Amino acid sequence: MIYGKDWQPLCHLCQTVPTFENGLAEKIVLDDGREGIRLSVTLKDNLFWGDGVPMTSKDVALGYQISTDKRVKGNPGYEEDQTLERLDIVDEKRLDVILNKRIFNYRTAVPSAMPEHLEGEIYRRDPENYDKTSLYTTSPLTAGLYNGPYLIDRMSSGSFVSVVPNPHWKGRSVFFDNLVFKAVENTAALEAHLLSKSVDMIAGESGLTLDQVLRLEKRQKGKYQYYYEPGLLYEHLDVNLDNPHLAKKAFRQGLLLSINRQQLVNQLFEGKQVVAHTDTSPRDIGYSDDVTQYEYAPEKAKALFQQAGYRWQGKDMVDADGKPVQIELMTTAGNKTRELVQQVLQSQWKKMGITIRINNQPARVFFGQTLKERNHKGLALFAWYSAPESPPETTLHSENIPTEANNWGGQNYAGYKNADMDALLDEIETELDADKREALFANIQRIYAEDLPALPLYFRADSFVLPLWLKGVTPTGHMFPSTHWVEEWHR
Repeated sequence: MIYGKDWQPLCHLCQTVPTFENGLAEKIVLDDGREGIRLSVTLKDNLFWGDGVPMTSKDVALGYQISTDKRVKGNPGYEEDQTLERLDIVDEKRLDVILNKRIFNYRTAVPSAMPEHLEGEIYRRDPENYDKTSLYTTSPLTAGLYNGPYLIDRMSSGSFVSVVPNPHWKGRSVFFDNLVFKAVENTAALEAHLLSKSVDMIAGESGLTLDQVLRLEKRQKGKYQYYYEPGLLYEHLDVNLDNPHLAKKAFRQGLLLSINRQQLVNQLFEGKQVVAHTDTSPRDIGYSDDVTQYEYAPEKAKALFQQAGYRWQGKDMVDADGKPVQIELMTTAGNKTRELVQQVLQSQWKKMGITIRINNQPARVFFGQTLKERNHKGLALFAWYSAPESPPETTLHSENIPTEANNWGGQNYAGYKNADMDALLDEIETELDADKREALFANIQRIYAEDLPALPLYFRADSFVLPLWLKGVTPTGHMFPSTHWVEEWHR
């Protein structure tokens, strides 16, 4: 199950999206009295893994087992899939998914399929080390790991992935005989690849920054197709609430009031990015503008800093012990736009007497270890991508603070704890009434804007650069990228 181009749930591997209206979803009471939902799911006909083995309900059952197994280290779906009570196989193509609560996004609560004939024995033999022993790790060219229109035929970790048509794919025939996806961490180098024709296109989900594409369009107008898709990509500053300065709400509010975000957006992005007031995009369902909005107000910021116990010695802000205030600011090394944003923030906070120490890391380290294990010391500049109408449960609920005890699961890197927020996040997951859910979303945003568990910057537009001859690429603006419809790409 994914979200489609129209921001609505879409069956990728099943025949029909289960809903209460079509009878494929129904409210039930579990044996222990809890309220739940049963989803009746039927896989599409003619689904095959890349080695020709038919996809069956057993493959979905394995996906369910793995995603709900706490023993699997770094399990990306563990927290989300805790709403899955069990999965009942009806026959080779039909299965019932039993949810242990009545959640509003029940339609997409279907586990992913994993190839039972290849991964089942490996997983069951040693669940604790499955992340290391899986064929996806040890032998990623194995054809039977994949079920889409293409198979991986060559790859070099951190460099490129080459794919060729899947002979067992029964969907729409693909146009291209070979696609190569290149990984280029440095955005300046990525632009050089494009101009030297080392790559044909740059997808907007994780490619060039908007300011680069704006400059490129001015220099190369008429030589490429350019698309700017407003979306859910939330650029922000994650705080670490273990930091003694950032632990103070008044200090966080003062930081946000000390920066001119609209000026930043206008100067760097020609106004095409939307200033964020919370983590909910104006384009998303449930958005509310009835929240505290932090316009640039340095005098108001000074008052909040003083309220939090800070004063000034000359040009430096100092704490109660007279120590100058220094904050670490991290982001992904080589990302030119983020480095420019860092410089702007550093300059604006310097006017307030705050010293910002920049400490950037390669993306694989920054995301793979530093954030995951909450090793950032102050502020971390990055973006969240989400599906439409997604409550920020994984990033804000106190149960999702990564710890060694939970194998660093969850994405609440700030260490944010608020009982009212937890209650709202729990309630909104189970509220099926659209009007009541909208009110809950509004309350979540109000608390977010007051507490500032992260400092909102702006919502990014996905910036696509495509060759003039390429057709069929459709930007979505959400976390499910254009490659989900790669079989539609053609000349």
